[in-house]
Amino acid sequence: MTEQDRTNLRARSEEAVGELAQALIDNPLVNEAVKRALGAGERAQEAQRSAMGALNFAAASDIERLEQRLRSMSGRLEDLEDRLDEIVDDVRALGKRLEAGAEKAADPT
Repeated sequence: MTEQDRTNLRARSEEAVGELAQALIDNPLVNEAVKRALGAGERAQEAQRSAMGALNFAAASDIERLEQRLRSMSGRLEDLEDRLDEIVDDVRALGKRLEAGAEKAADPT
């Protein structure tokens, strides 16, 4: 089989597959079957969520939301720790200035 024959065969095969796909898309029976299959999948997922809820198990989406909240809270806590460190440094510096001022006031010279 020559390269040209392969190319022609490939082109005809692609055209045939395209026509078959279009025929399936246009077929109301196939469309209805696909809709029912998708609907069944959604109903199965809903039943699974209900069962997990009845057993008091967390869903994956609940765990993901919790993980995001924990990350957010962790970031906020780190910001608070940094700010608290700054405040402690400011208080120490103020204390040193007050001590130095008190020493100057107590020194009669």
